Amino acid sequence: MKKLIAFVFFLSFGLSYGQKDSMNLNLRKDSDRDFWQKFTYDLGNMAGGMGYAYTRPLYWKKKDYANLGYVAAGTAALYVIDDNVDNWANGWRNDVPRWLTNYGNDIGSPNNNFMLTGAVYLTGLFTENPKLRRTGVLLISSAAASGLLQQVSKRIIGRARPRIDVGKSSFDPFHIDRVFNYDSFPSGHTMLGFTNAYAIAKHFESPWIKAGLYTVGSIPGIARIIDRFHWISDVAFSTAISIFIVEAIDRFLDTKYDQKYNDQRFKKKVVWNLQVTPQSFGVTMNF
Repeated sequence: MKKLIAFVFFLSFGLSYGQKDSMNLNLRKDSDRDFWQKFTYDLGNMAGGMGYAYTRPLYWKKKDYANLGYVAAGTAALYVIDDNVDNWANGWRNDVPRWLTNYGNDIGSPNNNFMLTGAVYLTGLFTENPKLRRTGVLLISSAAASGLLQQVSKRIIGRARPRIDVGKSSFDPFHIDRVFNYDSFPSGHTMLGFTNAYAIAKHFESPWIKAGLYTVGSIPGIARIIDRFHWISDVAFSTAISIFIVEAIDRFLDTKYDQKYNDQRFKKKVVWNLQVTPQSFGVTMNF
């Protein structure tokens, strides 16, 4: 597992920097590529997008560090009340429909997630739909980037899950192999589930549709809290990281594909941003 993680990281890192110098030198039109060339081009962009997301902190500016500080402060604030939220949830856990939590647990699992994202990509590839194909590239690369990040983080942090009742402050860190029930932070199901929802929502301009997709994308995180696999601070932090990863990779893909999402949004200058402060967490629309 250690060798695999190292291989994927260095591959994505190398492709990211290897493509950086030629990001705006993509002279060949996508329509001129045959099926195999499109497929290999997309694979390169998946790995390149991962590397781009991982290396963004090297280019952060003051505003980016401020956002990191807000996320850290918000996570710390939720950490203080983790036990309280877990105890409060005991009063309504059994009232939540089991099909809802099963959906959250299933859709956020890696196997089901990559089956879904792979199906989106292959549909776009075989039907020669460039927007759908790019969506598949964004979904797969975002899921892979967040999945690898959370797997490494779990082993480094080693936070206990709520269900073993040892408290929010119990840690068994720095293990190469994953330690069962000490792998709570961050939440992989939350990251995969919300990554998909956030990426798909880019296709729509309606704030109501976006809100609906975000709500569905939040179900895996809520399900993990209900089943006591994760604390609320795990879920909130994972949601924020998902947004950052999707935005970074989407920006990278803007330099690789001609097809954009909702071209009208650029004409209208509508921009969706993550808004994180010590008192609030959400998404804002600027126009």
